[in-house]
Amino acid sequence: MTRPIDQEHSLHRLFRGLTEATFLDEFGIGDPNLVGYLADLLARFVPNDQIWRLRDAEGRRLNLVAEMVAEAEASPNSERRRECHRHVGDFTLFWAGVYPEYIGCLRKGDDADGLIDFQRQGKRSYFLAGTVDDEQAPILRRLSVQFEICAFGLSKVRKEWERFEPPKLGDGPARLIA
Repeated sequence: MTRPIDQEHSLHRLFRGLTEATFLDEFGIGDPNLVGYLADLLARFVPNDQIWRLRDAEGRRLNLVAEMVAEAEASPNSERRRECHRHVGDFTLFWAGVYPEYIGCLRKGDDADGLIDFQRQGKRSYFLAGTVDDEQAPILRRLSVQFEICAFGLSKVRKEWERFEPPKLGDGPARLIA
């Protein structure tokens, strides 16, 4: 498993800046807790193994939202249930907001996810994860209520980062290698 991206890393700072600017400019939302959570989500999911980090009791990777929800519901441990529900919320928000065009690939007609509405399940999972009374509960409940605006905001953040062009071969440090 890869290490998480540190908050001081330039990629994490880029996500934070883009998320702050987008949510403030587009929606008038300047809540640092919400914006911070969404920027952290983007940075947390940069390593692909974090998107697919949930495992069952035998250590098999859970690929389907339905499997992730089943794992949460079957767990006798309330912390594990919460962790699974939070991940389902994060997973569905990430795909619905950042890469909605890929949801069709995730939800094939011949598996259980073909019947799952990612938006509805994400809202439900954030709600369930937010029922545990601790410091994260308020933001998880807010994500449940504002799932749609957060997904739309993340789609705008993606459009902003896609505007950046990769450096040309003759520019900057690449020139030193040539």
